Amino acid sequence: MATWAGTEVSALNPLRALWLTLAATFLLTLLLQLVPAGLLPGCAFFQDLIRYGKTKEGAPPRPAACRAFDVPKRYFSHFYIISVLWNGFLLWSLTHSLVTGAPFPNWLHGLLRILGTAQFRGGELALSALLVLAFLWLHSLRRLFECLFVSVFSNAVIHVVQYWFGLVYYILVGLTVLSQVPMDGGNGVVIHCNHRIPFGDWFEYVSSPNYLAELMIYISMAVTFGFYNLTWWLVVMYVFFSQALSAFLSHKFYKSKFISYPKHRKAFLPFLF
Repeated sequence: MATWAGTEVSALNPLRALWLTLAATFLLTLLLQLVPAGLLPGCAFFQDLIRYGKTKEGAPPRPAACRAFDVPKRYFSHFYIISVLWNGFLLWSLTHSLVTGAPFPNWLHGLLRILGTAQFRGGELALSALLVLAFLWLHSLRRLFECLFVSVFSNAVIHVVQYWFGLVYYILVGLTVLSQVPMDGGNGVVIHCNHRIPFGDWFEYVSSPNYLAELMIYISMAVTFGFYNLTWWLVVMYVFFSQALSAFLSHKFYKSKFISYPKHRKAFLPFLF
């Protein structure tokens, strides 16, 4: 523990600084949403930027200019296409390197050094990174399948900034995993598109169990890396606050839309929040 505290915390490399900044940004955004309405001046452009899909319906009236930045929410599938291809390439590169001893391509090696890759920390971390990359790739493949064959997106939209952020996110998260490697030097029929109150299983405790499950996936990856990997825990911290924000906005939407919405149900964390 002392070794981790002395070496990890003191080395705030560009990658850790980025994840820490993202986590802090989403924490601040979440705290602003918890402030009672009327205490802070409203900003339609800000609300439009942080909301997507159904949660835009509960936002203040959208200026006409905001609609110029709308992108169909069904474009979520693009995130996972990029992730399957990019992180599949990273997974292949790492596997090839571990099996044959061949180095990463020069451009990838240079990029990892810029981001702040791990240095001389033992081969067991490379195997952990391989496992986490495999988890990430399978997770992206599952989400791509859901987007293409399960999810119903209707006419929901996202902001173009959210779209580009999503594309960059899955590239960045794969590089974050790879940077931990030590280097030398139903029946499918759509009935309707209306929102209904879901019941059963995790829905009895939280409004958005999908966001909670996303957090648990990233925590499981952190455990795979070991409890003292600061870089990945910064990723987990970002995921926690970003998913908490999305869950909170969804919870507000459900409560405003359904008078009979269960009062005991929390937004994100069972019995807590």
